[in-house]
Amino acid sequence: MKILVRLPNWLGDMVMAVGFLDQLRRAYPEAAISVIAKKGIHTLLPFFPPLDHIFVFSKQDNKGAGGAWRFGRSIRKQETFDLFFSLPDSFSAGIMGFATGARRRIGFSKEGRGIFFTKTVRKPAGLHRVDEYVRLLEEGTGMPASTTAVRLTADAPRTNTIIVNINSEASSRRLTVAKAVEMITAVRLETGAEIILVGAPNEKPFIDSVCALLDVDGITNRAGSTALPELATLMASARLVLSTDSGPAHLANALGTPTVVLFGAGDETNTAPYNKANLSIVRLGKLSCEPCRKNTCVRYDIPQCLEQLNSYAIAALINKQLELHGERIL
Repeated sequence: MKILVRLPNWLGDMVMAVGFLDQLRRAYPEAAISVIAKKGIHTLLPFFPPLDHIFVFSKQDNKGAGGAWRFGRSIRKQETFDLFFSLPDSFSAGIMGFATGARRRIGFSKEGRGIFFTKTVRKPAGLHRVDEYVRLLEEGTGMPASTTAVRLTADAPRTNTIIVNINSEASSRRLTVAKAVEMITAVRLETGAEIILVGAPNEKPFIDSVCALLDVDGITNRAGSTALPELATLMASARLVLSTDSGPAHLANALGTPTVVLFGAGDETNTAPYNKANLSIVRLGKLSCEPCRKNTCVRYDIPQCLEQLNSYAIAALINKQLELHGERIL
């Protein structure tokens, strides 16, 4: 059997899809499993469970529904698939799956996509995103499935570092410059660890502005200088990762690194990193608007769910987590 999986487009969601791939392999141990991954985050796939083939989809080169159709047809010319799964619930992902000509096509029922699939599954309410994906497999095929962990693998020796990510695509999930300076300073003074700041190239000016205001040593700014595979290796080598609710938090958690996640907007029951054994979630929990799912705070000029967090309590929590996991830095 040949199986093709359209992976999600966002880093965090793609990491959460590892649970689906693990269960897919359990359900079809003899199958050849291939994936479609968005260009850019496809470079993370060497850290995934083994795959038979990777199709790299460039949204820039394949724009809109027409581009999705053409890309799917290009796959059909190369390979014939027995089974296709669409983890994204977008219309274009449905078109792409239909264009591959896979004999059976399974996806969530949304946006009138049913015409593209041979089997649709209603997205369940109240489940974690990892379990949503696994439910698609279970209900789409009738095969029993469940997952207990999301694991990526990286061969990296431990270093005496703490990785800090203060960024997010959404302003409601991102620390302000002043809050970031306060928190990084508290963590550096409390733990004594070398701190490495990370961020995408477009986030570098923001990180630079934070670094310019830091009055402590032992801080390294790696924003804009780590491609995704390098970021994964860096996180795998760290003693702990402190992050906002974002893709890097999922990456660190899946790599097995102790992870502390600051939640502002976003619902941790649905989108928090999945592995509880090495995870600590920090939420203010004092505002009537928590949790929300807005990308921009609609109540305050500055999202108070993050601004009111106690930086020194978080630094103390980090020390406790280092001790708990045997990672305390001396």
